[in-house]
Amino acid sequence: MRILIFTLFLAFSISATAQKKTETLVLIKTSYGNITAKLYNDTPKHRDNFIKLVKQGWYEDSPFHRVISNFMIQGGGNKNGKTDPGYTIDAEFRPQYIHKKGALSAARMGDQVNPEKKSSGSQFYIVQGQKYDANNLNMMSQRSGVTYTEDQKKTYASVGGTPHLDGAYTIFGEVVDGFDVIDKIAAVRTGPGDKPLDDVTMRIEILE
Repeated sequence: MRILIFTLFLAFSISATAQKKTETLVLIKTSYGNITAKLYNDTPKHRDNFIKLVKQGWYEDSPFHRVISNFMIQGGGNKNGKTDPGYTIDAEFRPQYIHKKGALSAARMGDQVNPEKKSSGSQFYIVQGQKYDANNLNMMSQRSGVTYTEDQKKTYASVGGTPHLDGAYTIFGEVVDGFDVIDKIAAVRTGPGDKPLDDVTMRIEILE
């Protein structure tokens, strides 16, 4: 009996480790440098949709059309001007993921027309954000109802992010390399609608 329990535990541990190791990596190429991000396995609808669009070439020369310093950089339309593939994705909120700097999140329509908070089929943003101390975060938590762990509080204080978006938008990945590129893109000059005055485009590859 003990051998069976140990065997099952070992099999579970190996399976969990393998799942963690097989998180898909994507390479976002821009004229300001490359950003590498991993896609979470426990947001499978968003992960699989993103991979599908990348393989279809949707993001080839796709523009970052909305850029706000100390907030985020957003893109997701295709080079032909189509902003969305015409469908939405069910929200996949996970409390362990927060909008820290580098969070890869799905954009969506507002609550008035989208009460279920479903995500856009292709629009996404990468968080730049800013740092928040414990007092500011506690006040935001009281308004939003989102509860933070001590580690998450430390992350917002040391790395920064956009905590007011927590619990409202699906986070389906995070940047693991290229944080300086986020800063460079977030610093470009913008015009009406926060659109960069000079086009900033991307190409995305799956790193198998």
